Amino acid sequence: MALVRYYPSDSAPVLTPIHKPVTTLGRALDNDVRLPDPSAAEHHAQIVFDGRDFQLEEIDRTAEILINGKKKRRARLVNGDRVTLGRAQLGFSMFSELPAPPVDDDHDAGGGASNELRGLRRLQAFSERLMTSRSVDDLLETLLDDVIELTGASRGIVLLVEPGESGDRHPTVRASRNVQREAIQDPTGAISDSIVSQVIETKRPVIVSDALTDTTFGKSESVIALRLSSVMCVPLLAQGEVIGALYVGNDEIKHLFDRTQLDLLNVFGSQASLILQNAMLVSALRADKEKLKTELHDKRFGEIIGSCASMMEVFRKLQKVAATDISVMITGETGTGKELIARELHRRSNREKGPFITVNCGAIPENLMESEMFGHVKGAFTGAIASRPGKFQQADAGTLFLDEVGELTLQLQVKLLRAIQERVVYRVGDSRPEKCDIRIIAATNRNLEDMIKTGEFREDLYYRLNVVNIWLPPLRERADDIFIIAKALLSKYADELKSPVRGYSPQALAAIKRYTWPGNIRQLENRIKKALVLCDKSLLGPEDMDLGPEAMEAIVPLEKAKEDFQRRYVLEVLERNNGNRTQTARDLGVDPRTIFRYLEKEQNPMPSGAGGTSVEKE
Repeated sequence: MALVRYYPSDSAPVLTPIHKPVTTLGRALDNDVRLPDPSAAEHHAQIVFDGRDFQLEEIDRTAEILINGKKKRRARLVNGDRVTLGRAQLGFSMFSELPAPPVDDDHDAGGGASNELRGLRRLQAFSERLMTSRSVDDLLETLLDDVIELTGASRGIVLLVEPGESGDRHPTVRASRNVQREAIQDPTGAISDSIVSQVIETKRPVIVSDALTDTTFGKSESVIALRLSSVMCVPLLAQGEVIGALYVGNDEIKHLFDRTQLDLLNVFGSQASLILQNAMLVSALRADKEKLKTELHDKRFGEIIGSCASMMEVFRKLQKVAATDISVMITGETGTGKELIARELHRRSNREKGPFITVNCGAIPENLMESEMFGHVKGAFTGAIASRPGKFQQADAGTLFLDEVGELTLQLQVKLLRAIQERVVYRVGDSRPEKCDIRIIAATNRNLEDMIKTGEFREDLYYRLNVVNIWLPPLRERADDIFIIAKALLSKYADELKSPVRGYSPQALAAIKRYTWPGNIRQLENRIKKALVLCDKSLLGPEDMDLGPEAMEAIVPLEKAKEDFQRRYVLEVLERNNGNRTQTARDLGVDPRTIFRYLEKEQNPMPSGAGGTSVEKE
């Protein structure tokens, strides 16, 4: 249980207990905590209680919120926090810090304000259990015991509304207790169906002082059969929808309950709603996790997730070449998972028990690359204080993975080619050859064929490395896989980072699908990690992953999209024809003037690799 104290400038503090899942604060009359201060917005902020934490969130984006003197838009509240909304001063505290009321036991046992305070103290103690206990049944039983003791009822029942086979919603008993703190043997025979039905249909609480003489329920079969006297029933709500009801009754005493006790039952009903919501959320998350496991089993190839047509082709190739010693070149955009494919090739090969050695060719300085690759002997250069094996020697009887192989210098490409051809290496500063039994797997996000044309990459080395090519599609072309990958990454890192997040909102899933992911799976993974660290909610939203409207590519008119595609395609064909416009027009089946029109729109008339001249080649 928590409290908000509002400190008006001209009167005593106003104390408001928080007993709802959402408590609104602002100047308007319909707020739960009204702030009659002209500086406060009509609907300034809200406090959301998720069953564990109290979260203060803005409602009006233009309204200022200070927590302990610091500007915030959203923050978790802790005991003793000072909150400023406009100029309105408030304090937040857990109820445990309030002093006990100055009344004796006899007076406290009566009704009125003392009974209400007893109820609030009970609720505070129950809230503490709610923070620590994981058993839904234990929590509901404790709540019912407290309600029965406070109201004088002889029994209490929590009902949950569940859809039937025909689609109708029927209330079923979720927990029941009698005055002896025992479960009721036949709880359905101890409640009035007509009273519960009215509460669920109208979403309003009902109090009946003498059920047998009541004008509304006196003729009900269940009331007559049970000879009911005093009854109270309140709805359990979640986001405005009825999820159940809290029912208490006493058949021995008429006029037992009053409006104060009904208000108190409403408060406890809010807690029961939170418990049931959490239970249903946990149940849904468990079901979702089991579904995810099933999907992953069907869509996983080792550590790789995928089921789209392009990934199935990757898996087909991988399975065929894994058991051989053929050199494999893995290509694709950055972040598509090339190292995962390389590791899977190694894991499925007959070299599985040997080492898997990775060399990032783009991360090692040029002057150290030869030593890193082939090793060196003591005294080979300044700083070589001892002999050291290179990556080739370390990978003996295993697999050597050359990542970003397109970054190698031409000089090192020559030595690499010789090592692959002869299966021997020479350490820097040594003339003795060393045999290496290794399998080479290379990867790059660059176009090596273009680099061969410009003289940046050796053609003979390219064909040595690229015996079999495995191309990895970008994430934006894997629409069937992106959701399952995102869910698998969230499940993995939520546990590692001890995050409260357990899923994505529908808006987040839609944004994940719309975004183009230029950094592919690596970018998705990093966005998820960041969101899990910073988010305090149970579901990630688009804003948590920086996927707001501004992150999406603008939708252009269809005519412009067609024009852009045609321009890119014309330039691509022109490049393939080495800048020959006449041949390009012939291949495309268009007038040569069409090619000139597209070239005039380019600041640089000729695409790269077309010879750098505007003179037509025949």
